[in-house]
Amino acid sequence: MGAEGIGVDLPNVSSAPSWIWGEGRRRGEAWSGRRSGPHPCVVGCTVTRASGAAYRRIAAVLRGRIADGTYSAGGRLPGEHELSREFAVARGTVRHALKVLQDEELITIVSGLGRFVQPAPAGNVRPMYERITADLRALIENGSLPEGSVLPSEARICERYRVTRFTARRALELLEAAGLVECVHGRGRFVLARRP
Repeated sequence: MGAEGIGVDLPNVSSAPSWIWGEGRRRGEAWSGRRSGPHPCVVGCTVTRASGAAYRRIAAVLRGRIADGTYSAGGRLPGEHELSREFAVARGTVRHALKVLQDEELITIVSGLGRFVQPAPAGNVRPMYERITADLRALIENGSLPEGSVLPSEARICERYRVTRFTARRALELLEAAGLVECVHGRGRFVLARRP
């Protein structure tokens, strides 16, 4: 099969150096030796214009994870190797996707440490414990956590929001101060009856 049948855009033979196609060879002829014709890795592979979109799809997924808080502001992103395994692509493709995010100023590189999510603009930032408190308050107020139910443990909150125990404890203390929950030592925190 010639290379032109697989979606690879081959250059015009007259403009290509002779060592690429060989003396007197035509574009798309089968590989017959060293430095002539298309490389054996090109023949038979499926390369299309859409294959360049893989890095865009990865960048979109990572952008979404940054937006939804999976990768929190100031947090370290997984390494290239881990991301390439997750998305089943080459590290170069992952590197290209990360470069897109860096150009958009969503992430920054710290030499020797890795890539980190840029902090949000100062006007939109609120401490993570306030965000956790707001989320739990919403669950209590909409009835998802009814009166008498147990709140998630500090460990579960730490896992869910990727925060330290201190941050989780601070969020739960705010709910206690607001009179929404009660701490029973050794058993957990429970939702209190709503006040009129």
